[in-house]
Amino acid sequence: MATGYGEILRARHALRLLTGTLVGRLPNATAAIALVLFVRAEGGTYSLAGALAAVYGVANAVGQPVLGRLVDLFGQPRVQLPAAVLAALSMTVFAFSGTDPLPLAYGAVAAAGVFTPPLEGGLRALWPSVLSREEQVHIAYAMDAIAQEVMFTVGPLLVTLCVSLWDERAALLVLSLLGVLGALSVVTSPPSRAWRSAPREAHWLGALRSRGLLALLGAFFFVGVALGSITVASVSYADGHGGDAVYGWMMAGLGLGALVGGAVYGARRWAGAPERRLRVLVALLAVCYLPLMLMPGAPVMVVLAVLSGVFLAPCIACAFIIVDRHAPSGTVTEAFSWLVTTFTVGASVGTGVAGPVVQAGGTVWGFAVPGAAGAVSLLVLLATGRVLAAPVRGEVVAASSETDPNRAVEPRFSSGDRA
Repeated sequence: MATGYGEILRARHALRLLTGTLVGRLPNATAAIALVLFVRAEGGTYSLAGALAAVYGVANAVGQPVLGRLVDLFGQPRVQLPAAVLAALSMTVFAFSGTDPLPLAYGAVAAAGVFTPPLEGGLRALWPSVLSREEQVHIAYAMDAIAQEVMFTVGPLLVTLCVSLWDERAALLVLSLLGVLGALSVVTSPPSRAWRSAPREAHWLGALRSRGLLALLGAFFFVGVALGSITVASVSYADGHGGDAVYGWMMAGLGLGALVGGAVYGARRWAGAPERRLRVLVALLAVCYLPLMLMPGAPVMVVLAVLSGVFLAPCIACAFIIVDRHAPSGTVTEAFSWLVTTFTVGASVGTGVAGPVVQAGGTVWGFAVPGAAGAVSLLVLLATGRVLAAPVRGEVVAASSETDPNRAVEPRFSSGDRA
């Protein structure tokens, strides 16, 4: 296992790209907690803090695919770095203006969300140009999914550290600066500067004209619902079983499960089409959510939380491969950005759905939501099996590599049936 990941990290530019992307994404990963802490420090209500965090999330969901399309059209440096600077400036305006006047606060937070650069999609577009073999790219996708779990664990700790050392405003400013530095590290790297999208067909739908991609997005919307709902149900459980400490342990367990599952998944070479494998992974993900409904004591519940996270990172890593196989030529960054957006929106919907469910039926029904959402995701994959079984292969330019800066004639990595 270590050999496979070590081989990826030893590849030229790989560690720089991965680290730069993770650092550049910290403002996005920590936005919710940083905004809530800052608004409360300014004397604002939790309702206002939640509303501002929601505005940021919606704006980010809108901005990612739009900026992703611009990256495909104009390259990474021309889009990623200016966007990162604009996002940082917008958050800086909010940090110094505070919540009064309120329209300025909403506008600044919305701008920060819209201009968050699509570094996540950009990294996945770069992997084939950095790594020499298809199986290495697939391992890199798994490592990418694992790194996300680390980032979403370390990010809140970094916010807490900044607040304890300085204050809530400093946390916003430091994170914004880190976002710019991370983006700068990525876009000044040779792979990013050399990368060019393959020729594309002018179409207003862009990546969304792929029926296979739409099917995948529909399925992953419900995976996002599952993840969003489990956080709300966990809060309700923790209220009766030890409070915030138990909630923290459950979320840590969920992340640990994803880390272990992603590490094991990425260490193996898988035979067969990834579309079929994703159906199995999503089914296992849904099944592993169900034991949470037993609601045992806190120690056992933490173990069940670990189990519930085991198949999350493998599902995400497998989805990355499918996005690459189904994205129309010249739309790879936009396609990956749509996956991020869909997953984020699904998580927000899951949070919104789980609250009333817990209120009406209790915590046990709150834990039923993730399992049900996973089942619906599986049904979507089964219903669209024929569409997903026919990847886009050279829909526009059959022989052009999506990540070849010289437009050399060679088959895409995604043309194989092994993953």
